[in-house]
Amino acid sequence: MSRVGKSPITVPAGVDVDVSAGAITVKGSNGTLSQQLNPLIGIERDGALLRIKALDESREANAMSGTFRALVANMVQGVSKGFERKLQLVGTGYRAQAQGASLNLSLGFSHPVVYKLPEGVKAETPTQTEILIKGADKQRVGQVAAEIRAFREPEPYKGKGVRYADERVVLKEVKKK
Repeated sequence: MSRVGKSPITVPAGVDVDVSAGAITVKGSNGTLSQQLNPLIGIERDGALLRIKALDESREANAMSGTFRALVANMVQGVSKGFERKLQLVGTGYRAQAQGASLNLSLGFSHPVVYKLPEGVKAETPTQTEILIKGADKQRVGQVAAEIRAFREPEPYKGKGVRYADERVVLKEVKKK
């Protein structure tokens, strides 16, 4: 069995896990997440622990047990604590402003970029050059951050653009005659 799949998931207080036929639903203070179950794996509940088991000895079932253990652990963490991704705007005149369910970006284009946030994802702007994306679904938070970064990726000569807070941009040397 997968090494990741062997370790149990601890369910904190205040988080409700419901395993029905073919789906798992996790409810907590930050919302509700659900996931379709693969027929190759099973989920056992033992008090405050969840265990993911491969139903047969195939290589695919072994791989899916580790994958589903990670997905369910992220669901439990998402509804209890949540996930966040931090972006920085680097460049003269680059600004961001959160307004309700949209994010207004000024990225050096001739027009402002208005990004509509999907359901379950919130954006905050502590300063004009920082964006904080929060949500319960790790995949959706990461996807929104990647889409915002794609509007103006960091360029390699001056480093201007939208970057993750922990991203290191390696600058190239300018061409010489």
